[in-house]
Amino acid sequence: MADFIRIYEENPNPKAIKQVVEVLKKGGLVIYPTDTVYGLGCDITNTKALERIARIKGVKLDKANFSFICHDLSNLSDYVKQIDTKTFKILKRALPGPYTFILPGSKTLPAAFKKKKEVGIRVPNNNIALDIVKALGNPIVSTSIRDEDEIIEYTTDPELIHEKWDNLVDLVIDGGYGDNHASTVIDLSQDEPLIVREGKGSLEIF
Repeated sequence: MADFIRIYEENPNPKAIKQVVEVLKKGGLVIYPTDTVYGLGCDITNTKALERIARIKGVKLDKANFSFICHDLSNLSDYVKQIDTKTFKILKRALPGPYTFILPGSKTLPAAFKKKKEVGIRVPNNNIALDIVKALGNPIVSTSIRDEDEIIEYTTDPELIHEKWDNLVDLVIDGGYGDNHASTVIDLSQDEPLIVREGKGSLEIF
């Protein structure tokens, strides 16, 4: 049975954030709000938790394309190879925001991602997600909560999410209704930005 807690995005309660972080540190899976759709996440350093998410998604961990949710760009070099000024300016302009950027992975990636040549970096414009990552002290690995209904595609109601995921995860955050548009995915691993998926987020910033 997953815990279900309400956190207000305008002013997240530090005690509630601490509760979420404790679950993550114990290897728990958490469903949380972002500036786009609700995400399923775990501590990037916990291999067992990562394997649980991969099983839920029906993929092998080394083949999974999960995003890294970061608090800001300050520890980017832990996960990404050195980037040029042009790339950094794009990240600075777009983040925090509803974008996932694919960047070349560094040699210091956590063990589960050692074979990854590229990683997806996300800094969502959502205080709940940012406070969780900041309090945890490292990124969370994340994947979107999809819906079997092809018309709806993404579930937006936290109560319905809790009902559906109750036996699969350890905690669901009610951060209000989510969006049903996923992030825009942009590949910055090559010479020119490549739009992989157009979602929420203007393309005019590029």
